[in-house]
Amino acid sequence: MTNEIYYTALEIYDSETGDEFSWGKYIEWSKLTHLTELVSLDGMLNGLAFKPDFDSKDDWNYIVTDENIATVFFNSREYVLSKVKDLDHFNFLAVIKEPNEQKAELETEFEFIGYDLIEKDGDISALTNCGGFDETFAPTDLNEFGLISDYEKVKKIQTELQINNPAEHHADCYLYEVWRHKNIGRKTAYNKT
Repeated sequence: MTNEIYYTALEIYDSETGDEFSWGKYIEWSKLTHLTELVSLDGMLNGLAFKPDFDSKDDWNYIVTDENIATVFFNSREYVLSKVKDLDHFNFLAVIKEPNEQKAELETEFEFIGYDLIEKDGDISALTNCGGFDETFAPTDLNEFGLISDYEKVKKIQTELQINNPAEHHADCYLYEVWRHKNIGRKTAYNKT
């Protein structure tokens, strides 16, 4: 998956759409009081907005796997858009696993929103769903989406998480560069029509 662009559509999680955890309880627990919306690749907090058909050989042509395990990433923009065509509210994202310092060059409809650190053996974000790693980063290091904006900072956190927490499996993470489409699936786009 290195340096290839993959796509996904994830549920929106903010003060208006929070369900499993109420937004207020999440903010209190996470200490991320400055968030305007959580745009994480964390599967528990920002779940996939649609269900792929795992019984379909056609769908498997688009599902990205990591060591033969299905991820929430897909190798086709058109595939993802076909799956969410009847949905109104979701985050349409482009992601790059283990990017280099130079950001990807995406079409202008996408905006870079930050970097996430996702455990290697699952889909939990070390930044937003592990109760904090206070010895490695502070809640204020995260931007308004629960991501890290600076590449050097996120690489340092990725390295120090493992050093400071060698027995913690949530600390062994992949780094993802996250871009969000400015209009597709966004509430603001639908409010204008």
